[in-house]
Formats: sequence, C-alpha cells, structure tokens
Amino acid sequence: MREENQKILIIDDEANTLKVLSTFLKKEGYEVLTANSAEGAWNELGKSDVHLVVTDLKLPGKSGLDILQDIVECRPGIKVIIITAYGSINNAVQAMKLGAYNYLTKPVNLEELSVLVQKALERKNLEQENVELKKQLRQRYSLGGIVGKSKPMQDLFDLLEKVAGYESNILITGETGTGKELVARAIHYSSGYHDKPFVTIDCAAMPETLLESELFGHVRGAFTGATADKKGQIEMAEGGTLFLDEIGELPLGVQKKLLRFLQEKKFNRVGGNKQFSINARILAATNKDLEQEIRDGNWREDLHYRLNVISMHLPPLREHKEDISLLADFFLERYNAKHNKSIEGVANEVVEIFLAYDWPGNVRELENVIERAVVLCTGEYITTACIPPRLTDLKEENHTSNNLNLLEVEKNVLCKALDQTEWNQSAAARILGISRKQLRTKMSHHGLLSNR
Repeated sequence: MREENQKILIIDDEANTLKVLSTFLKKEGYEVLTANSAEGAWNELGKSDVHLVVTDLKLPGKSGLDILQDIVECRPGIKVIIITAYGSINNAVQAMKLGAYNYLTKPVNLEELSVLVQKALERKNLEQENVELKKQLRQRYSLGGIVGKSKPMQDLFDLLEKVAGYESNILITGETGTGKELVARAIHYSSGYHDKPFVTIDCAAMPETLLESELFGHVRGAFTGATADKKGQIEMAEGGTLFLDEIGELPLGVQKKLLRFLQEKKFNRVGGNKQFSINARILAATNKDLEQEIRDGNWREDLHYRLNVISMHLPPLREHKEDISLLADFFLERYNAKHNKSIEGVANEVVEIFLAYDWPGNVRELENVIERAVVLCTGEYITTACIPPRLTDLKEENHTSNNLNLLEVEKNVLCKALDQTEWNQSAAARILGISRKQLRTKMSHHGLLSNR
C-alpha cells in the first residue's frame, strides 16, 4: 500500500521520457507532476507539496545539478534521484556528493526506478518520523529551554512548576555552565510575571561602587561622573523579576543594603535621601557554597536566609549523563538552523566519547562543542574529526590506561599461579589453562623469566 498524496516531480526535456516515466509511476500508485525545465520545475515545487524529484542531468538552461543544489539549499526535505547517460557516471557521483539520494543511468530500467523511488520515499518518511519523535521528546523532556529526561532534571522540572506561581525568593545553585539563568527565565515566564520585565544583573562583573549604583541607582552629583539621576536595575524590575546572577560575588557592603531592601522592599538611590518602594520578585544564582562563605566571613547569614526561601540545585552534567544524547540533538537542531546546515545526527562513536567525558564546563561546554561540530561538519553526521582534540585525546588516554590496568592484572594472575606452584612453569600453565609455551611468552612479556 502506498501512502496517500506521495507526489513525485519528474524533470526531463524529452517528452517521450516524461510520458513513459510518469505513466509507469502513476500505475505504481503515485501522484506524478512533470516539468521540462528548471523554471517549470520550480513552478510545480511552488504549487505542490512534492516528496521526491526525479530529474535528468542534461536540461536546457539550468542543469539537473543546479536544480539539485537549489533543492538541497531551499527544500532540503525533498529527496532527489538523478538520471544520467551511461558515459556521465562521474556527474552522477558528484550529484551524490551534493546531496542526491541516488542515480539511474539511461535507458532507465523501470523496475530499478520503482525500487529506488520506494526506498527514497521510505527514507524521507523515516526522517520525518525521527523529526516528529525528537519534537515529542523535547516537548516531554524540556521546560523553558531546559532539556533533560533524567530523574534529577525531572525533579527539577517538577519543583520549578510548583514554585513558579509564588512570589517567594529563590536561590539557584550549581556549577558554572549548568544553566542557572535558563532556570531563572523559566521561572519568570512560567509565572504571573511573564509579561513583566525580567532584569538581570551580573554581580561579578563590576566593582562595588558601580555595582551599588547599578542596583539601586544614583542621584546627580552622588560621585564623579554622576551628571544626572539614574534608575537602578531594582527599579527597572518593578512588577517583574530581578535576577541576581553570581550573587556570591556580592561585596559585604552591598549585601547589607540588599538585605534591607529584601526586608522592607524599600531603598534609597546612591547619594539620595528619597525612599523608593517597589514590588519585584528576587531570584538569585551562584556557583559558590554560600554556607562555606558564611563560615569564612564572606557572606551574611541573615541575607542567605532571606534569599534562600526556596533552593533549587542544578546537577553537573557528569551526574546526569543520560541527558547528553537528548541535549546534543537539541543543540544540533538549534545550530543547524542558525548555520543553515542539515546534519542528521551524532555518530555513535562520538556519543560514546561524550558519555566518557566529564564535561567540566557542563551543558554550556556541550553546547559549544556541538556548535563547533556543526560549523566544521561536511557530512551527514558529526564525527570525531569535528569535535575538539581534548575529547578524542581523552579517549586515547582512557584506552591506554585500560590496557595498562589489564596488563597489571595479567601479571598479578601469573605471579599468583607461579607462587602456588613454587614457580613450576608446567604446573602453573595447567592452573591457568594455557600451554607452557604460552606461559613463557607471557612471563617474558612481563619480565618474569629472569625472576627465577
């Protein structure tokens, strides 16, 4: 049974060829369109949802290769089969490199055409199913741009959905690159504040004097260069969310003023006496252990309790590696779109490398690796040639380390058998289930022949 509405466009400037091929494919159960030039082909492609193009290489005006390149660039979901003269196989090979599904030589064998058409359409359907499946997976295992199917991430999603609608302050912790700002944005856009401002300030990006002004604003003349009154980020977040990133870097002097604001929802601009009152939800994030910072005297305990009404911890990627494939697909689609590529996936060997790597830069590092790979990749799949050497070098180091460990184990087993038999090689070989010659070879390899 053919799937309904599978449309095939045949392009050939020979009227007889068009008639023979279209008649045959219609009998096979397909809906067939025809064109005798590139211009006619694009007219048909513009009017109909075509699934497969069968085109001759030699055409008036634009060639079949030109049509192929245009389809790959503008309509990459359409499969293309090239028809070429027997003496032009090199052109057919070039077409395959440019993205053609396959080719046929003239005169066209109709049975061969039938098989190729069926396989090409099956491939297209499979690719479409994969796209839909990935879309469903993302919908099921993502929230606000955060992706994960592991238990730690699913627990995080559950907590996020529970707390998003409340006004309580939230402290988000986790290593650099785990996605703390993404979580903050997901909370904001999942709440009743979603149509209000989301204001971010990086507490590690500026000195104390500027940071205080950035947060609370200042009045004219408050310090050199303050030529006019200026609103701070807290005022800018009125009615919405203020996200304090890297809050652990906040100097003690600013911590005191922030604590007052959290307690009273009131503040003064730097250099001013007028008191301002605003209503904004406070989210904060840090990669520091704030309890240790309290013990070290770098962080106010009372401020910690004010900020940490609800805590959310983002696990490092090494602790939820089952999410790596899902994340890689997510970033692959993002950067395929950004760089106008159509890479289908990540090679199995690369996935194994990803799973063996500990990702010190966490999800952000994985994202950077995928973007780099998309830019460098020239084939259908991301291979080891597209990923940074630090990942492939690690695989070689692990391989060498594993070999060394196995050799050490083998040496220990040999020594144990030899000790049990007082270094009687024939008896030791019988214990190990190998020949005496094999035993001596292994002993020589481990430098044991000279021991006795």
